[in-house]
Formats: sequence, structure tokens, C-alpha cells
Amino acid sequence: MIRGPKLQRLSFRQSLGKISTRLMGLTKQEIRSKMLLQLNSQKEEDRDRKSRAIKAKLFKARVFKKAKTVMFYIALRGEVKTDEMIRQAKKLGKTVAVPVCRKNRVTLRPCKLIDGAKLQRGPYGVCEPAVRESIRLEDLELVIVPGVAFDKKGRRLGRGKGCYDRFLKRLPADIPSIGLAFDFQILPNIPATSQDVDVNKVISN
Repeated sequence: MIRGPKLQRLSFRQSLGKISTRLMGLTKQEIRSKMLLQLNSQKEEDRDRKSRAIKAKLFKARVFKKAKTVMFYIALRGEVKTDEMIRQAKKLGKTVAVPVCRKNRVTLRPCKLIDGAKLQRGPYGVCEPAVRESIRLEDLELVIVPGVAFDKKGRRLGRGKGCYDRFLKRLPADIPSIGLAFDFQILPNIPATSQDVDVNKVISN
């Protein structure tokens, strides 16, 4: 008989498998709706714990250690939390950028996140620096990307506006991108079009 942690791990894998099976064959919008419901229903203590584990993996990655200028995102409800990642990255002496949305163009530009900077809600509810100090794309050395779902090939499903796809298309090819996700957000396959842009790597827990 399997008891204790092994049983918990087995049950967790089985539940992930059931989620993946339920989402197979669905459209991008259908996957997005179901995954957002899953994200928003996750317990906050689980979100905190998993986010800390993801942070530990990210900070151990060679590409992160080497990067002096990192673009993070400011998390929306349910997403992998980045507030502690941002604070720690600054303590390590890294320059931190966050995306600012241009609503009329539905695209993003990286802006420096200064200590103590006032934040305000952007066009789609994402917090942004009230005072914008732009950073050139060429000066970024790593981009951390949110997502509603990812697959093992790095394909990404966002919230449907296409902001990150447009941004990543403009990003120089030698600048790596890493998606952050909870394990249940990693699917066997995500439907993709020519407009979608993959990330180089996904870190999950």
C-alpha cells in the first residue's frame, strides 16, 4: 500500500493528467477560459509556496545569473508571483524592467522599475510604473514571461490580446525568454498560429 508523500505525489500527477486530458482538442479560447478558472481557484498559500519554488529554480539558472538587465512582469491574480523575485534581483544588483502597455498599439515596451516607484493600473489592469524610463530592447539580457498555459515545446497561450507575441517578435533573437508557470499550466500541446511566439524555456513547479 502507498502511503504519505508518495501517495500525495501520485494523486497530484493523476490530477494533472486529468486536467491535461480535459483540455485536449479544445480551442485556444476554451483552454484559456478553463485555465484561468483553475488559476483563480488555486489557494493563495499554494500559489505562494509554488512561486517561491519557481523563484529558487529561476535564480539557479545560469542565464539568470549572467543577466544584468532582466525584464519581469507584475503578476495578475492567479499568476506566478514575481514581487519577491523583483526585490531579490535588485538586491543582486540587477536592473529590473517591467512591461508598459501601449493600448492603441496593443504592444509592450520595457521600462525601468525604480525603487519606491509609484505604480498605476495600465489599460488592461496590469500595474505599471507611473514614471516611465524606457529601456532599449537591445539592452535586455533576459525576459521573464507570464502565460495562461504553456506546452513542453515552449508554445505559450496568453490572455488573448497578443501583446507579448508582438513584443517577443521584436526582441533580438539572442535575448532569451523564460516562461513561469505552475505545473498544471503545462499541457502536452497548445494550438499555435504563425502569430504566436514561443519562449525558450519554461520553469514550473
